Parts: sequence; C-alpha cells; structure tokens
Amino acid sequence: MSVTMSTAAPLLSTLHPSVATSTFSFVDYVVFVLLLLLSLAIGLYHAFRGWGRPHTVGQLLMADRKMSCFPVALSLLATFQSAVAILGVPSEIYRFGTQYWFLGCSYFLGLLIPAHIFIPIFYRLNLTSAYEYLELRFNKAVRVCGTVTFIFQMVIYMGVVLYAPSLALNAVTGFDLWLSVLTLGIVCNIYTALGGLKAVIWTDVFQTLVMFLGQLAVIIVGSNKVGGLGHVWDVASQHGRISGIELDPDPFVRHTFWTLAFGGVFMMLSLYGVNQAQVQRYLSSRTEKAAVLSCYAVFPCQQLVLSMSCLIGLVMFAYYQENPMSTQQSQAAPDQFVLYFVIDILKGLPGLPGLFVACLFSGSLSTISSAFNSLATVTMEDLIQPWFPEFCEARAIVLSRSLAFGYGILCLGMAYISSHLGSVLQAAISIFGMVGGPLLGLFCLGMFFPCANPPGAIVGLLAGLIMAFWIGVGSIVTSMSSSTAPSLNGSIFSLPTNLTTTTVTTLMTSTTLSKPTGLQRFYSLSYLWYSAHNSTTVIVVGLTVSLLTGGMRGRPLNPRTIYPVLPRLLSLLPLSCQKRLCCRSHSQDVPTDCDLFPEKKINGVLWDSRDKKEMAQDGSDHQGSSPTFVLQTSL
Repeated sequence: MSVTMSTAAPLLSTLHPSVATSTFSFVDYVVFVLLLLLSLAIGLYHAFRGWGRPHTVGQLLMADRKMSCFPVALSLLATFQSAVAILGVPSEIYRFGTQYWFLGCSYFLGLLIPAHIFIPIFYRLNLTSAYEYLELRFNKAVRVCGTVTFIFQMVIYMGVVLYAPSLALNAVTGFDLWLSVLTLGIVCNIYTALGGLKAVIWTDVFQTLVMFLGQLAVIIVGSNKVGGLGHVWDVASQHGRISGIELDPDPFVRHTFWTLAFGGVFMMLSLYGVNQAQVQRYLSSRTEKAAVLSCYAVFPCQQLVLSMSCLIGLVMFAYYQENPMSTQQSQAAPDQFVLYFVIDILKGLPGLPGLFVACLFSGSLSTISSAFNSLATVTMEDLIQPWFPEFCEARAIVLSRSLAFGYGILCLGMAYISSHLGSVLQAAISIFGMVGGPLLGLFCLGMFFPCANPPGAIVGLLAGLIMAFWIGVGSIVTSMSSSTAPSLNGSIFSLPTNLTTTTVTTLMTSTTLSKPTGLQRFYSLSYLWYSAHNSTTVIVVGLTVSLLTGGMRGRPLNPRTIYPVLPRLLSLLPLSCQKRLCCRSHSQDVPTDCDLFPEKKINGVLWDSRDKKEMAQDGSDHQGSSPTFVLQTSL
C-alpha cells in the first residue's frame, strides 16, 4: 500500500475560537505561566551570572566547553523531542496501530555511529560549528554551502515547531492562536539570546522533566479510566492495533520494519550525527568521554519517550472505543485527537490540563531555543567571522545575541507559513529528510572517501538537494491533485464536515485504491527513506565528479578529517586472513587515534583546545604519515 506525505494523514486544521471550549481553570493557567517564568528565569540567571566579569563568545555559544554528561544528554533528547512528536506519535498509533513503535530499532545504530565516528572527529578538531569541518576537509566554498543549507533546513522546521503548541492551546482553551505564537517566540528569544548555550541546556533539562510528567499524567489517568494498561492492550489487540513485524521490503510502503528500523537510522544520523544543534552540545562537553557518554545516555531516554507516546495512543484508542468521539472531535484533524483526549480525561482534575499544555510548550521551547542558538552560532562562525576576523570580543557577543533575536523574528514569520503544511508529524520529518539527508551525505562523503574533492562535494550536495525537493515537492503536488478528501477553506486547510472516525482511520486506504505508476510511484517513496535516498545521491554523484576531476591529487588533505574505514575493518580480521588478502598487518601499520589526532586529549582533556589555526597547520605537517595515503595508493 503506497502513500505519500500528504495523503498519509489528513491536513492540519485550526479550530475556530468559537468552537474551542475553555477547560482551563485558574490552577491550569498558573501551571502554564510558571513554565514560561521558570524557563525565562533560568535563562536570565545564566545571562547575568558573574555580572561584572567579562563574558566571551565561547561562554555564550559553547557554554565554555565545561558541561557535564547529564545535562547534555537531556538536552540532546529535548532538542528534537518537540510538540510535533508529542502530538503526532499518539495520533499515528491511534489511527494505524503500533507499527511506528519499531522506529525504536533505529535508535541503536542511529546513536552508536555518532558516538564512535562523528563525535571523535568533531571533538578532536575542536570545532565550534560542524561546518568548520567542511572547510578543513574541502574548502571554504563547501563550508558556506553546508551552512546555508542548514540555515534553510532549521528555519523551515522551526515554523512547524512554533506553530504546533500554539494550535494546541487554541484547541484546548480558545486562547488566541497567534498571540500564543508570539508569547512562545518572545520568551524563547529572550532567554536564548541573553543566556546562550548554557541557559538553553539547563532550560532543556527542566523542560524535559515537564514533558515527562505531562505524558506520564495522561497515561496514568487515562489507563485508570479504562481499566488499566492490561485492558488497554487487550482492546487494541481485539481491534487490530497491535502490529506484527511487517517485513515487506518495498520502500514505497509507508511503514514497514525495514523502513522504520533502517530508513530511520539515516534520519537519526542526520539529527544526532551532523546537525549543528546536536554537535554543538557534544562540543560543549568538558571531555570527549563525557560527549560520548551523553550520546549513549540518550538511547534509553529515547526508548522511554517513544514508548510513552505510543502508550498514550493506545490508551486513547481504548478510551474512545468505550466513549465514542463527539461530532466535533471526529471532524478535527488527527493531530488534535490527543488534545481532545486530554480534555476528556483531565477536565475534572485542576492543574493537569495545564501540565499537559506546559508539556507541549516545553517540547517546543527546547527545540526552538536550540535552533536559535545553533543558527546564531553557524552564522557567526561560518558567515561572519571568516570575513571579518577583526571583531572584538564585546562586539562579537552583541552580534551573536542580535543574530539569535533576528532568527527568532524570522521563525515567527515561518510559523504562519507552517499553518498551511500537512500533517504535523510527517511534515516535520519530511523537511528534515529532504534537507538533512543531503547534509548527512556531504559529511559522509568527506569522512569516508579520501578521494572526494571540493568540486565533487558541491555538485553532490546540489544533486542531493535537487533530488530531495523533486521527490518531496512532487509527492505533495501529486497527492493534493489526486486526493479529494482535503478542501481549501480560505487560508486554512480543513476536512469535510462529514468525516467520521472510521473514515479518518481508513483514509489512507481510500485514497490509494488505484496503485500509482511512473513518476507517481516514484513520488510515493516512504518519507522515512528520504534521508537515505538523498544522502546516497550526494555520495554517488560526489564520488563520480571527484574521480572525473582527478580526486585529491595536488590538493592538501588533512588526515584528521578522515575516518579510516578500510584499515579499521581489516584490523578486526585475524592476522592470517590479512596475509591471505595480501594486506599489510594493519594491527601494526594503522595509526592509533593519537597518531591520527596529534592534539588528542591528555586525561580526557584537549591540551591545545584554544588554537584552531595551530591545529590545522599541525594536521598538514602530519600528512606524510597519514593512513589516508595508504588508502589512496590501494585504490
């Protein structure tokens, strides 16, 4: 069964204020306001801490590289655990069953690979922006291309994340939609711009706890109302909502085990491997070991968060089997089902509806603040400082804070555009796949293929982006022209008034009775394969162009920017196998990490972490003994 992003779920609709019913008590408003005030207070505390002492750009953008494992791990979790997931995942489980739960299988490789490949290379190069790597590996032009692509990706995604919780508040309380967008954006803007990365990380810790409590409250109260989690599971099983392992290898099927477990790995790598918002947190750790441990710690946390979201979907399904939805609820967009469910089960418990809305806003605040900070960092480090190196420290701090404010204003504008997107969950993931995939491919091209050169990197990135938007935009246009379910109502997409719960859960089937062919078949590629497909395009095209243009012959190659895949793999083989393969003994010839990275830590701390130029020169001095050239001569 083939579906595209837009037909997989009905389009997002905004409730008219007169339709929304205010269920907020005074206690609920107090809980909600406390979230905003405490988040603001944490940011202001770190902004004015040590008042009178000179602040540095390193403190503002990198938390002075002194963060410990625990807050970094929770911040890594919170960065992309936004209201998008809190609203979208339970709705996905409610409508289509637990197949989506298998996405957790992708977390293992999706976090193991960054911990052992990306983090060591980034950390030992002592980067501030992940895109500095691209200049060390290729040249300045590739660095600028990567930075601009990242900025485009994050600004669009922030529109979705900023809009989603405001839609939630509008649905639950009738509170003005765009007033809540402004409130969220302004509060986040203030504490991010003034407090810097340290404020963002510690507010993420607080907001992660709020998200956990909000979801836990819904699970406990909801399961208690329907007779316990055992009964929930029985009801879901009886109605076919407990999915088995779907082993269909067809990449055009929306969700299968292979799509979720392996297509999801590439999505995870684009988020936790090369995304600046996450790389910046790794690099803020006081040691490389702390950075790797924080990545490990995210794995059980991600599994817990995914399980809680899926349980909410199952509890919601069991509840509405015994208490059918009202006409108004059945006509709502699927991403609003969770909100109505929260209203139904928590309306008699003052404070809990406010806690859940605070949970939604916590998810968005953590994601938006991370985006503002990372966008300001890459703009400062990649687009301004290389061209204006004479900036003094005080002026650089003012400019960094101004950039964070500026991106906040821009994201407010993008929130309006995001109101015209389709399903919240798939729209957000598709944007990351469409743009994050080519960026992942660019970094992999540089790290794993020593023969890749700057022309190949630029052409490969452009080819990946063209392919990404060809598939992504093509799938949207095709689904909008072929589907008759959604209709345009003014400036807001809404669903027909006769849409029932049954047609909501079977919409995917009803809109795909005729199997697409030709380009329509191509456009129906599962959104979870976007990252894999687009990153592979970058690598294939990049390698082809690089080989046609002479590879790295005559160009300097910093060996510390290469991950020696072949030597590492061969060194795992027994010595007899290596001799049989006519290989040299890599157990003796392959340099250790200290040989590859001369600036490697002493007792876990970089001893020359303040002088990047000296490190770059040191890298070029060591090229003669680099294993990279062993790889090149063997090709």
